[in-house]
Parts: sequence; C-alpha cells; structure tokens
Amino acid sequence: MKKIHYKKMSFAIAVLLLTIGCTDLEETTYSELSASNFYKTELELIQANLRPFTHMQAWLAWSGQSAYYYHNELSADQTAWPQKGRHAYDNGDHIRQHYHTWTQEEGRLNNAWRLMWTGLGYVNTAIENIEAVDPESIGVEPERLASIVAEAKVLRAYHYMKIMDMWGNVPIVTQVGIPTDPVTVPRNEVFAFIEQEMLENVEKLQPLSPTLIGRMSRAVGYSILSELYLNAEIWSGTPRWDDAIEYADKVIDGEGGSLTGTMELDLDPLGPYNNTNEDSPENIFQFPFSKVNDFPYDWRSFYMGFSNMKAALNVDFSGNNAFVVIPTAFDAYKENDIRKQEWFLFGPQYEKGTTIPILGSEEYGGQPLIYVNNIRKNTQGETGEGSMTNGEENSGARFHKYRSGEIDDPNYLEGDYVIYRLTELLFNKAEAIMRKNGGVANQEAVDLINQSKVRYFTAADWPTEMYNTSTLTMDELLAERGREFIFEGMRRTDLIRFGKFTTSAWWDHTPSNDINRTLYPIPLRQLQANPNLVQNPGYN
Repeated sequence: MKKIHYKKMSFAIAVLLLTIGCTDLEETTYSELSASNFYKTELELIQANLRPFTHMQAWLAWSGQSAYYYHNELSADQTAWPQKGRHAYDNGDHIRQHYHTWTQEEGRLNNAWRLMWTGLGYVNTAIENIEAVDPESIGVEPERLASIVAEAKVLRAYHYMKIMDMWGNVPIVTQVGIPTDPVTVPRNEVFAFIEQEMLENVEKLQPLSPTLIGRMSRAVGYSILSELYLNAEIWSGTPRWDDAIEYADKVIDGEGGSLTGTMELDLDPLGPYNNTNEDSPENIFQFPFSKVNDFPYDWRSFYMGFSNMKAALNVDFSGNNAFVVIPTAFDAYKENDIRKQEWFLFGPQYEKGTTIPILGSEEYGGQPLIYVNNIRKNTQGETGEGSMTNGEENSGARFHKYRSGEIDDPNYLEGDYVIYRLTELLFNKAEAIMRKNGGVANQEAVDLINQSKVRYFTAADWPTEMYNTSTLTMDELLAERGREFIFEGMRRTDLIRFGKFTTSAWWDHTPSNDINRTLYPIPLRQLQANPNLVQNPGYN
C-alpha cells in the first residue's frame, strides 16, 4: 500500500492553493506585488512563505530552467551537455559553459537572473505582508508570527547567497518596488547583509521535524550559515573557518532537529535519493515532491536518455539526452567504489530484468546501446579525447543517482530533491579544520570524511581505501567532495573555493587563468534596463 506522508500532504495542499507561474518571465523583478495582502489564518501565512519556495525549483533544481544549477554544474569539471550528432548544439550555449567563453549576452544567464530575482521579489512580498499582520486578529501567537517571518528572511538570505555566488556585486533590495533601479553593492556588503539576516533570525526558526519538511527549519539555517562561512574568504575577503565549524557542529550534534529523531548518516548509498527519501535520516532541506499529490518531481529531462531508455528503467518517461558525465570525472571513481556501480548508467543497457538489449535510435539505430566513457564519433572511427561537438547518443556515463522507482512502485516519482544533507556538513567541518591547519589533515578531519566514505566500500576493501592524515590532502579532499556530491549543483562553487576553477584542466577544457571568470557577467539586458547596475570586471 502507498505510504502517505502527512508532511507531503500538508505541503502539497498549501502549494495547490498558490498560483504557480514561473515561466515566460520577460522582465527583471526585484520585488513582486502579491494579488492579495490579506491573511486570515496561520495556513495562509505559511502559504505566503511557500510561494517563493515553490518558485525556487525553477532556478535551483536541475528540473528548472537553465538557471543556477545549469551554470554551477556545466561550467565545472564533472558534467557537460555536448553536441551529440544532430542534437544539442543549441547555439553553442553549453559549449561556451564548458570552455568558459560565455558573454554578457547569454540568454540562459539572463534567464537565471530573472528567475532568481523574481524569487527574491516573492520573498520580499511575503515579508512585507506577513509583518503587517496583527497576530491577535487572526489568532496567532506573536512568537509564532515572528517565527514565520524569520522563515521568510532566512529564505531571502539563501536567495542572496546564491545570487552573490554567481554575480558577486549586486543590489540589496528589501522593499517591494523600492527603489525602482537599485544600485550595485560590493560583494562584501552583500555578505554582511546575508550574515546579519541569518544571525538575527536563525534561532527563531523551529527545529527540523517531519512537519517542517520543505520549509526553513533551524537545521536548514545552521546549514546555510556553515556554507556561508565556508566560502567567506571568497565572498567577503576574510576567512571564517571557526564559524563554519561552529554551525556545522550544530547540525551534526542535532541542535537544529532532524527528520527522524536523530541526525545521522544514511548507510544506504541510495537512501538520500530514492523515492522514499523523505525518510532518510541525513536529509535536512529538500523539495517535497509527490506525484500522488499532483506535485511530482520532474528530474528527468536533462539527465534521462531518449525514449528508448523507458524499458531499461521500467518507467513511463524519457528525456532529451542532455547531460553526461565527462570522462575525467567518471575515471575519478575506482571500480570497487559502490558509488560508481550505483549512481551511473554505464555500459550495455537492457530492458529491465532481462538480457534484451536496448537499441539506439540515432547513430546506433537498430544496434545495442552501450554507454561509453568517451565523447567522440566512434561510428566514424574517431579515436582520442573527442570534444564537446563530437558526441554521439551513447557518449558518456549517465546520471542514476536519484531513483524514481518503477512504474508499478506505489512510491513511483515520489522522491524529493535534496538541497542540504548531513554529509555536506561533515565535509564542511573537515575542510575548515584542514584550512586552519595549513591544508594538513588531523585525525578529526580524517574521521569526518571516513564516516562518509566507508559506506561505499566492502569491509574487505576498506583497509586500503580509508584515508589517513597523509593521504587526505587538500587536493584529495576536493576530489572526494566531487565524487560524493556529483550531480548536486555545487561543483563550480567548490572549484572556486579551492582555487581550481580557472587554473585546472579537465576533459576538453583548457584553463583560462582569468580570475574574472569566477563571476558571471551581469546580463546585458539587465544593464540596459537598470542604469545603476555595474558590470563585473572583464566583461566590458
């Protein structure tokens, strides 16, 4: 029998009462006026906070519209969207991401700006309207109202953190429609604003529990602060390693609550990503999708192969054969690593539960489809590295980290998209410890990373795979972070923090050594619309 989770039910009910229209946005919206400023119940106050959260899918998750996730993954060293035969040239958009040759005229970059600022406008609307409510008039305790306002302000800070990550110097807007053309503020001031908003509100949040799934809980707030401080040296000019550790510890120690009563790692390598992952003990912040409640998680199109893959997974969906794992990233996993075995589709593809091969439909039409670890025209006898323009329908290992379940599974397409999980806080703390120690691991840092890594090797293999204080170098920490968080939308940020984004080579990518490329340009259309915006260096 289908297990109905009331936390998903309540979220879905609130969502369905909202107007969700996140597409075809032609104007930059620094603030968004709501259709109604009148809230009469606590549920309506919560709905006001959920509106910007549901919109956030459009720019944060890979199911969105070529926004934050697209730019943070396709500019980095693990995934790419290469041209495959006659498909996916797309005006060279994805190729420029991989080569770091983007310009201020990128349409997808402009889309990211519009979506993220529109979402921030929704948050400002919610804050203004909720703060205007008289709690006594609707039967809500003042402390409860303050907690709901705190949720909105923490969500606003999260929006600003991601906007700052992409563009650096940006406006700070906290009022609906004021000012009309906001001025650019230096990145360190944006950082200070985010920090102040977080510190003033995080302790007003409720502890994470099943009823808080999909909302800003205290554990989410602590996770945001740990991420903020981990990147403080890049974002503000001043390292804050002790602060990153402090807030990681609060999550690790369970001070922010948990979904299952105890904050702990999931021993199942697929536990945080399967179609019942709302029960994973390590998940902290996630989009609570539910097909049963008419709010299914559409993760499929970017990573899923063409319709010929339906039978391989026994599902009723297909994709556009877009994202692939680049060869150097796939090679970063050892063969005995369970992640390599479970998180990717690779090699010959068969109809589910049979030895009947899946057949190709393009270059391999009528032939068995075999995903290979190269991106080149093998049908034409090409050898060597290949390139972003020489792919075929079988090029590259494919995503298989999140699982939808099979079509007859009672939890089919019920999986949630995870934004924060406990493993990230373990890595944050270990990295901060090592940076405080001159880039050298002590035993505490080693133990933190080994807690995560031990899940992916057999007991027989573990003695030779575990880290020690000599083998856990900064370079190895970055490599292990990549293996652990592949497909999770954070790789560009990590590479920048480790000083590798513009200086390292990877498959079909020559480093630019241009520090300006660590920020994206303000889209030209936005500069033309707002004369107070200032273009980032290197893009004039």
